[in-house]
Amino acid sequence: MSDMGSGRNGTSGRFAWPLRRRTPAGPEGTAEDIAVQDVAEREAFDRRLPPPEPEPLIDPPPRFNLAMFRLAALGLALVLTLGLALVRVFGSGPPSVAELRAQAGVDTWTVLPIGVKDDQPGTAIRDENGVWSGFDIDIAYMVAEDLGFRRDDVRFYGMESEDRARMQAVDLKGNRVPVKMVIASYSITADREARKDVTFSEPYLFTEQSVLTLTGKHKPISTLRDLKGERVCSLSTATSASALERAGADVISRNRMRECIADLRAGTVKAVSTDAAILAGFKAQSPKEFDHWDLGLDETESYGVNVGENEALKKLVDLTLYRSYYDPADDRWEKAYQRNLQSETKLNGKTPIAIAQQPRPTRPDVRELPWEDVFR
Repeated sequence: MSDMGSGRNGTSGRFAWPLRRRTPAGPEGTAEDIAVQDVAEREAFDRRLPPPEPEPLIDPPPRFNLAMFRLAALGLALVLTLGLALVRVFGSGPPSVAELRAQAGVDTWTVLPIGVKDDQPGTAIRDENGVWSGFDIDIAYMVAEDLGFRRDDVRFYGMESEDRARMQAVDLKGNRVPVKMVIASYSITADREARKDVTFSEPYLFTEQSVLTLTGKHKPISTLRDLKGERVCSLSTATSASALERAGADVISRNRMRECIADLRAGTVKAVSTDAAILAGFKAQSPKEFDHWDLGLDETESYGVNVGENEALKKLVDLTLYRSYYDPADDRWEKAYQRNLQSETKLNGKTPIAIAQQPRPTRPDVRELPWEDVFR
């Protein structure tokens, strides 16, 4: 009998099932028997083959995911919020500090020239050594610091009262010098604010009008009417002069306070009248020489910084005054008052000098960027 494959005890090459002897009907068996056996062997082999690959599963249609919808909605809201914030930051609205500095021209200045008084002890004076001191001087340094100027970068120039609106000072050689701002006991009035060349900051000091006379040379003074018919010296363009004229005094106008004091000492005038914050310095400097009289007036003198026509600079100055008032850690104004005005209180007796509190400023119209804290 012939073998299928390579041997009796082995397995054939293509199919792998054991060979069986075909026993029916003689050594070879009938054709029918052989066919039946082949079918049986084929079925046995098929049962040994690996099962067919399973049919691929079809994914069901996706279900609506509420969580993903909410996440997408939140993302859209954040994008819209960011967009609105960018519009607020970089779009229309009040200018930022950087924009104000650019408009004012501050970043192009190498020094900061400021017009001040130079002969008023307590408010602003230059001594024989060239050292500047006084309340106005300290306020000037405070503003300059916030503008980014060191003290060595500040240039003070003395000026007469009539030049405060023109913003023209005079250097030590007598030359005219334009200044960027005026901090010279300059009272804020409606008439001055109506001028196109005058722009005031928020007030930085409240004081009132008073009178100075030589000790024992004048009867007590309680109102301006006590000066009726008398020669009284006052600063030109000063608000004090108008009040004296209304009271019937014979007003002698001078451009500098030292000129009025010289007139008083010489006896050419009977009294000097101007702001108490100014006269208190002369009384404190020479307490035995002068009497300082309180008039009890209701009107208040409000000192402001004049920046000419530079509106952007005004807002930057206002920002300094706002910070000074509202920031508890900022005590520059208080120190300036204590050092220059409060120190004169005892020598001036019962005559008030100025209100010992910084005037409350309004919030300047400045855009604060999210990463800034410009109001502190």
